[in-house]
This record gives sequence, structure tokens and C-alpha cells, in this order.
Amino acid sequence: MTTRIVLVRHGHVEGIAPPRFRGRADLPLTGLGLRQAAATRDYVAATARPLALYTSPLSRCVRTGEIIGTPFGLTAQSVASFIDINYGAWQGRSFDEVRATDAAMFDAWLHSPTMAEIPGGESLHDVAARVAVVLRMILSRHSDDQIILVGHDSVNRMLLLHALELPVSRYWHIRQDPCAISVLEHGDGCWTVHSINETGHLLRIT
Repeated sequence: MTTRIVLVRHGHVEGIAPPRFRGRADLPLTGLGLRQAAATRDYVAATARPLALYTSPLSRCVRTGEIIGTPFGLTAQSVASFIDINYGAWQGRSFDEVRATDAAMFDAWLHSPTMAEIPGGESLHDVAARVAVVLRMILSRHSDDQIILVGHDSVNRMLLLHALELPVSRYWHIRQDPCAISVLEHGDGCWTVHSINETGHLLRIT
């Protein structure tokens, strides 16, 4: 029996470029984000037959999931443990603002992320532990199903690192663009990653 996960990052929101630490700010999808979600819906509808849809509880993921799930009649089920990383004191601030006031820790975040201690926030190891809980839940409920899982840049990276059996220190080695698709399967106790950060379905969107 094989569980197949179609992993999607939410669509575009304000604060992606120029970058801000968005984290748990409940930001709505922009017009571009809505168009990305619609294109992702069409691609998933042509390539998958999911039986369930799970999302982060933040509205940008819930809305992306609602759009993708429409052709299948799926209702988004939010999973508290799949929420975005807690950036603590950095929440809502631009990269430039954090660099100006906390240069050493910001440098650690960019170059040695497992060593970064975000004031009042989470470590990447904390996020990895939460993601493992989500995966165990999915595998226990869907031992032979296809599902859609809509999350955030950080949590999706951690999920893929887990499946690839790579250390948390490889955090920056995986890219997750808005509405990118990654596909992975679990069977016979092992993960197989079929694709990471597919964005071909978004090429015509402006």
C-alpha cells in the first residue's frame, strides 16, 4: 500500500518580495496568488485523484487548498501542527530591518540555520518535530490514498528534508516557490520523492 502526497505551497502573498518574515501573520492571497492557485487546481485535476485535502490553518493555505480541491469536491481540513514557523520578534519585519538590528543572528539564519535562535520564536528542529507529527497522522489515516497537503515555504522544506532523510542543516538547499508542487510517496516503510518545486504550470501567469 502506498500513500501519495501532492505537496503544494500556498499562492503569492504580500511580503514575499522584497522579503519579510511573514510567519504566522494571516495574510490573504493576492490577485497573483489566486491565479496561481487556479492554475495549480487545473494541473492537479489533470494529474491526480486525491481523496483528502489538508492545509495549514492560515488563510493563505486554506484558500489555496479550497481552490485546488474544488474539482474533487474536497473540503480543506486545517492541521494546527502544519502552521508556518513562529518568527517571534522578527515577525512582520523585513530582512533589511532584522539585519540592521540583529546582524549576527540574521547571518546565522542565512548561513547556519540550525544555530539560529530567533528571539521568542521557533528553531528549525521545533518545526521538524511538528512536521513529523503531521506525517504520522497522514500515514495513519491514508495508508493507500492520494492526498493534497498545502503548507508554507518553511514547513514544506522540512517535510521534504524528512522524506529525503537529509539533516535540518540542508534547509536552504530546497526551494519552495508559491504554488509549487512536490510529489512524494510512502510505501513499505520508505519515502520516494518524485518531484520538488514543480512550477511549469505557472509559467503563463503574470
